[in-house]
Amino acid sequence: MTDAIQAITMPKWGMTMTEGRLAAWLVKEGQQIQVGQEFMEVETEKITNVVESLIAGNMRKIIVPEGASAPVGALLAVVAEPNVPEADIDTFISSYADRAGRLDDMEDGQVVARVLTCGPHNLNVLSIGEGSGIPAVLVHGFGGDGGTWLFTQDALAQNRTVHIIDLPAHGASTPSLSSGTIEELGSALIAALDALKVEKAHLIGHSLGGAVALSVAERAPERVSSLSLIAPAGIGEQISSEYIDGFLSADRRKPMKDVLARLFSSSDAVSAEMVENVLRFKRLDGVPEALTAIARNLASDGKQKIDLRATLNATDIPALVIWGEGDAIIPAAQAIGLSPNVKVEVIGNAGHMPMMEASSNVNRLLSAHLNAADAGE
Repeated sequence: MTDAIQAITMPKWGMTMTEGRLAAWLVKEGQQIQVGQEFMEVETEKITNVVESLIAGNMRKIIVPEGASAPVGALLAVVAEPNVPEADIDTFISSYADRAGRLDDMEDGQVVARVLTCGPHNLNVLSIGEGSGIPAVLVHGFGGDGGTWLFTQDALAQNRTVHIIDLPAHGASTPSLSSGTIEELGSALIAALDALKVEKAHLIGHSLGGAVALSVAERAPERVSSLSLIAPAGIGEQISSEYIDGFLSADRRKPMKDVLARLFSSSDAVSAEMVENVLRFKRLDGVPEALTAIARNLASDGKQKIDLRATLNATDIPALVIWGEGDAIIPAAQAIGLSPNVKVEVIGNAGHMPMMEASSNVNRLLSAHLNAADAGE
């Protein structure tokens, strides 16, 4: 009867995740769940994420209670139809550790992390997945790093290689900027494509990373198979100087947590570990100066200095723009009036980080866009 019994396990998001905290069950024992239904919340060092079910059935037994932590792959709950005997479920649970161990020995796709020399920059790059699809390159926003794509990278790596890049002065990349302009950041991204031997890629950029991707599309359109821009800078005027200035000046936990909370529709998404990681990153030699230079070129007095809206409207590269309806950093209204050739999706109950707050929805949109571009649709 084990084929009729299905396991719900602690997911693994990103290379470094070893455990998660079961923040909340959104269903109860005995309740029927459907594919795509939000059924639990898992907290990592990055964020608390709502998890959608990949299976359908009856939630027969919850094993890990709310508030408890469990290692990646641990059995959290069991799904089976009501006619499956309790004895079969108990046997499944007692034997799960042995079968999970065998699964852990299997590789689930190639993962490579390294630092590449890209012109004057040493850039940290994580590459994951393989397949025949055109490679995707993910670019984070101001003050972020590759962890931005924690809930995105595996979904996109099902049929292609995905490269997650830390921009100069971000993450584990060196603070090697001379000017901090969007052109310099774009040149660094093109140099990364060269170092990776990627002739053409799907560029997926968030916020500042969206402007960087657009800059590359403007200068080297032959290198870009498609554009996916999430809450992008550079296509409108308004931007939150309070966020940028606050991010630059915050040097203690409480002020930094207040700043980071602006990124999300709910301040509960900001974990203590996220705050500590950002503060630690900002203390690295050369990082504050480089971030200040980028911010100076990005915006002033609540207005953006980068204007790539005409570039986006004029491009014949397949383009998708995704925005969180409640974005408090760059308003979603900036997506209004774009060319009909640009597909626009606005997601409710999400702020500036929809790929973390509404990851399943964003992943579906991104996968469909990339697959259509691969097929030439």
